[in-house]
Amino acid sequence: MLLDINLPVYDGYYICRELRKRSDVPVIVVTSRDSEIDELTAMNLGADDFVTKPYNTQILLARIFSVLKRAYRESVSDRLDCGSFIINLSKSVLEHHGTETGLTKNELKILTCLFEQRGAIVSRDELMTQLWDSDMFVDDNTLTVNVNRLRKKLEECGLENVIETKRGQGYLLR
Repeated sequence: MLLDINLPVYDGYYICRELRKRSDVPVIVVTSRDSEIDELTAMNLGADDFVTKPYNTQILLARIFSVLKRAYRESVSDRLDCGSFIINLSKSVLEHHGTETGLTKNELKILTCLFEQRGAIVSRDELMTQLWDSDMFVDDNTLTVNVNRLRKKLEECGLENVIETKRGQGYLLR
């Protein structure tokens, strides 16, 4: 649910408070009010995120995706079947022909993001948002290093050319 604070009759705080009594549906407050007390109040009443207007639509969509992923993680299987290998989310390992290879947090996030959008190119910006969901600057080279380490682990398991680079566009899981 996207919820504004400034609403007629009942404000967003009231709606959020009442909604939390009945439901765990994810709530993102999207408002022109930008004081820290407004954000703190919304979060204390059960909002999952707080976005101030004006906002970048792509950033809002990324935040929605992130909140939904966190909210419904329990209902998703902890094993992703990628055909030639399996990603075990609960153990943070790659399973291939009976062997397990440990993955770092970032490697797991990259592989999971590519799996969730298999058959489509995932941009570097999207991967960086998934990995480092913050406003701090992250060097673009950091993503390259993480992808290269993941590729090396895949190759050590006998999985060649699993991640394809689409120059100027991003990455694709084969």
